[in-house]
Amino acid sequence: MKKVIPFIVLLVLSSLVFGAEPQWGRFRGPNGAGVSDATTIPVKWADKDYNWTIKLPGTGYSSPVVCGEKIFMTSTDKKTATRIVHCVSTVDGRELWRKDYKSTKHRMHRDNSYAAATPAVDSKRLYVTWTTPNKVTLAALDHNGKEIWNRDLGPYVGLHGGGVSPIVVGDMVILANDQEDMKWYGFLSSSDKGVSFLLAVDCKTGETRWKIPRKTTLGAYGTPCVRKGAGGRDELVFTSTAYSFTALDAATGKQNWGLGKVFLDRCAGSPIMADGLVIASYGRGNYGSLLVAVRPGPRPRVVWSMKKSKKPPLVPTSLATGGRLFCLADQGIATCLEVKTGKQIWQENLGAKFYASPVCVNGILYCISKKGVVFVFPAAAEYKLLGKVSLGEMSYSTPAIADGVMYIRSNTKLMSLGGKKSK
Repeated sequence: MKKVIPFIVLLVLSSLVFGAEPQWGRFRGPNGAGVSDATTIPVKWADKDYNWTIKLPGTGYSSPVVCGEKIFMTSTDKKTATRIVHCVSTVDGRELWRKDYKSTKHRMHRDNSYAAATPAVDSKRLYVTWTTPNKVTLAALDHNGKEIWNRDLGPYVGLHGGGVSPIVVGDMVILANDQEDMKWYGFLSSSDKGVSFLLAVDCKTGETRWKIPRKTTLGAYGTPCVRKGAGGRDELVFTSTAYSFTALDAATGKQNWGLGKVFLDRCAGSPIMADGLVIASYGRGNYGSLLVAVRPGPRPRVVWSMKKSKKPPLVPTSLATGGRLFCLADQGIATCLEVKTGKQIWQENLGAKFYASPVCVNGILYCISKKGVVFVFPAAAEYKLLGKVSLGEMSYSTPAIADGVMYIRSNTKLMSLGGKKSK
């Protein structure tokens, strides 16, 4: 017993010194799966049921991330393109700090935002990124808003603007930077060509650990996922038009495997892991063209595919749980498939359009439409609408879930739902 007590004290002191581990530390939470086992989120609610609602200092489509009792977000002033990094309390939504970065307006897709990239957070630091034609910024701040380091990664070329989110793996920040060759569009000179690369930097110093050059074709927007490779080593899986699937050893940046010539156009959604498969999609315009499930490894292969006629997603990232895959097409077609075979179980037209990706809480799916309507239905073998709630304004943002509470971002507001206050 004498040996146990000091060990417990050491754990407590360690948590005080190093800070709490993030409950929802990147886009779509742990490994981008979008899945939570919380049991305190309602399927129907009204405005009075929110724990709190706050007005944000700007607009934006990035998602919240959560660590301890702090929520971190990015927003923007659309008139000036100022990038706003801010932190609020999980308890009451009170703003704890805010840091503004002056920027310049530039051309991008009408549905993009200067605050499109979701931050990443660990127990010590927050990592943010954004782009302008002159500069790709990657910066780290401590949990109190003090900037620790700031990297200029060079110019950004992309017709639609930036939006890629970073992740933390071990003691490194990982960022994909697949830019565009404007010649692809056929109306601009070949000199308008971005410099693409995959990058890992040291969390503490921002110094480059490894940098992998990439062929430039079309900009990609997916956030990588992590799988356990040979010997249990972390392996990063990226998707892009030029390479389709690329898997790198996280520690060294060395390529473990790749599978090219699968994606023929833009990769907007993110890859996910599901029952040993890597699943991702690509598309064009506002429509998905193909979703594939790949068996990873030294000899990767496509196990099954979902073709355009079956309504795969372009922007929303798919979600896997309980041996089923749930796909949400941009045009509102929700589809449930068997993960192992790709066999369709059901398909439903929700009658709305979507950019936000679905999340699953205790076996229930929450999907937010572009107009800010939350569709709630079970992640089950049969479709049944359980709830349909309006946020009162547009939303392109995917929710975050931490400590039994869901944080929902609309264009100008953040709402706290569930937890101990839920009925």
